[in-house]
Amino acid sequence: MNKAHVWHPFTQMKDYNNSEPLIIERGEGIRLFDMQGRAYYDGFSSVWLNVHGHNVPELNEAIADQLGRVAHSTLLGMANIPAIELAGKLAEIAPQGLTKVFYSDSGATGVEIALKMAFQYWHNRGTKGKTTFATMNQAYHGDTIGAVSVGAIPLYHETFRPMLFPSRVIPYPYAYRHEGGEQGAMESTLSALRQLLETEADRIAALIVEPIVQGASGIIVMPPGCLREMAALCRKHDVLLIADEVATGFGRTGAMFACELEGVAPDLMVVGKGLTGGYLPVAATLATDKVYEAFYADYEEQKTFFHGHSFTGNPLGCAVALASLKLLEERRMVEGVEAKASFVARKLAALNDRPHVGEIRQKGLMIGIELVRDKVSREAYGWTERIGVRASLRARELGMLTRPLGNVIVFIPPLASSEAELDEMTDILAASIVHATEGGTAS
Repeated sequence: MNKAHVWHPFTQMKDYNNSEPLIIERGEGIRLFDMQGRAYYDGFSSVWLNVHGHNVPELNEAIADQLGRVAHSTLLGMANIPAIELAGKLAEIAPQGLTKVFYSDSGATGVEIALKMAFQYWHNRGTKGKTTFATMNQAYHGDTIGAVSVGAIPLYHETFRPMLFPSRVIPYPYAYRHEGGEQGAMESTLSALRQLLETEADRIAALIVEPIVQGASGIIVMPPGCLREMAALCRKHDVLLIADEVATGFGRTGAMFACELEGVAPDLMVVGKGLTGGYLPVAATLATDKVYEAFYADYEEQKTFFHGHSFTGNPLGCAVALASLKLLEERRMVEGVEAKASFVARKLAALNDRPHVGEIRQKGLMIGIELVRDKVSREAYGWTERIGVRASLRARELGMLTRPLGNVIVFIPPLASSEAELDEMTDILAASIVHATEGGTAS
């Protein structure tokens, strides 16, 4: 039935249907179990969103308790208690100034909302001409048309180019692939942004950025200070800053939100993935009072934000999000990321000596390991060699699930992972990489 009827995302189905499908039946802690009862560590948090593990009693109870009240009630001209309480909590923990919350159901739709808000913000203020957006090379912000328009990964986005609106693209600071290293990469990014804003700020509504860590491009980590300088340039030239914290939010980088690592408060911020602990599809776009007030007017002025989804602010999702945030606080999980990240870094350090490990990139519990054909020249493996896929399949054989980004092996474990579990997972990760690149086992 799976092969006959299910069309999987980001999956070449011919290849998939020629393989043995993995079908998950249940989860417990940070493990998932297939139909044959085999256990696998969830080494990529079920696409970067699981926080506390699976089948968590407190989260299960939150959903069941809300289910006994009401499963869904629209936010169109109405409200529900969990959506109100969650909005208040998000405003409390978000970077300074982000006080208004607009709900959606995925990171992509949250980005779409942020883009439309930024566009209409200038329109409502009577500022003509600020109708385009700036983004960063190899950016990924989701798969809706607006989100793809500010995406810049040719493999994912080029097919749809005729459908998209054009965006201005500046380089993301990819130090490993820049001849000037970390400092040179940062200078290239800031120089490009500075030049763009000096010449085109009157046409640019907003810059959208994945703060500190660019995800789908291969877990690329910004040099220290880069985000802060980018935010300052946006403020100087009166361009809104949109922070896409869908992947980086809720503790992944060692702070509740990655922006906090450099004291940046964006005009708009998108959150999703870990918001509900990985339980239900809820996302949110947070805005400042300044943005919100541009829409606050008499109805006949036509400044209303005409956007909304059927399941916006779903009570079940908001209830479990509140329970997830409560667990984060009670168990001091964000504060615990630093020690766990240090342990993972020590465990993976030995891989730096392997001939096909180009770079290990890490910020908190977001780790990307770039595999290369030649360590000295940094020559990349060819796409058809599928080195990342081979390493991930080996990890699956050894009892851990992850999904590569081209030649980059991703390791993003649930924040709830214990040191003992991280120890086992990093052993599997190392063995899988060595097996795929050298045909042996890690020592």
